[in-house]
Amino acid sequence: MATRGPVKARPWTWIWASVAMTVVCGGPLALVAWGAAAWDGAGGAKPADCSEVMTFARGTLPADARDARCTGAHWQESRVVAEFRTDRAGAGSWLSATYPDGVAPSSCARDVCRSVEYGEVLSVRVSIAYEDGETALVRVEAFDH
Repeated sequence: MATRGPVKARPWTWIWASVAMTVVCGGPLALVAWGAAAWDGAGGAKPADCSEVMTFARGTLPADARDARCTGAHWQESRVVAEFRTDRAGAGSWLSATYPDGVAPSSCARDVCRSVEYGEVLSVRVSIAYEDGETALVRVEAFDH
């Protein structure tokens, strides 16, 4: 009886094996790369309309507000920030009228700070920094729970 040599694989077998390994290993890797790229900007602060930001914060901009810049970050929770300048003389009355239930926190890095809680739904933090004799920089931060 004659002995046969080793059995050679057909050339197409190697091609199909390579394709199968690429799909099995490369498919999940491609999904991970796509997910990382898609979720990269999720929850990051983006410019927002100040009237919408202040509506979310349950307030309004004062009539003399200027240099308003607003951002919103939305993911599982929403966080919005409005920052604007107003006349120093009217900043306190605007704060009292807009957030009458505001409570001064135990510490404040600015000239005036107030915190307002709307149940377990929304928290608003307002801070005012007096820049000079006539201007106040107001920052309103609101986030839901």
